[in-house]
Amino acid sequence: MEQYWMPKELDFENLRLCLDNYPVDSLYIRLVGSAGGTVKVNENLEGRILDFKKDESGLYLFIDLNEVFRFSLIKDYQKGFSLAYERIFDDGTMYIPRGISDNPYDENLPEPRRSFLRHVLDDHLLEIFFKGRVNLQFHSWWIRPYWKYWMIAKPGSIEEIILKQQIEYIEDGW
Repeated sequence: MEQYWMPKELDFENLRLCLDNYPVDSLYIRLVGSAGGTVKVNENLEGRILDFKKDESGLYLFIDLNEVFRFSLIKDYQKGFSLAYERIFDDGTMYIPRGISDNPYDENLPEPRRSFLRHVLDDHLLEIFFKGRVNLQFHSWWIRPYWKYWMIAKPGSIEEIILKQQIEYIEDGW
């Protein structure tokens, strides 16, 4: 699966944009470790509401107003959320990129069936699955010219997002 990194300072803004604007499919949390780690949460969210609260004591995740997990956020984490797409061609083969993915709107690829918002916090892998495409837009360069930072974009016309992105590239000298 292709994966797009987002700046750490936008973590909770990106999480809020996703939860408020895209249909959530499921929530998965497990310990990071060998053999996959211990699964802590594995919930189908069809017809349910996922929400969060962040304060000085941590990040709380709620399903239908009931707390299901708390990250203490005591350990400093180095990276922000990433977003991955599950793309499957008509013949059933999954798209597995070679090298660095730098265009979430590549017209040669099938539309994503699911999007995965991922993070490692407090030695736990957090994955929130969304139906279809969660839109992205270019944020900034992480390591120019190879790696970009992205941010979550509200649902809307993909053409508008692509046009805005092209204008930003031109203004940025690319």
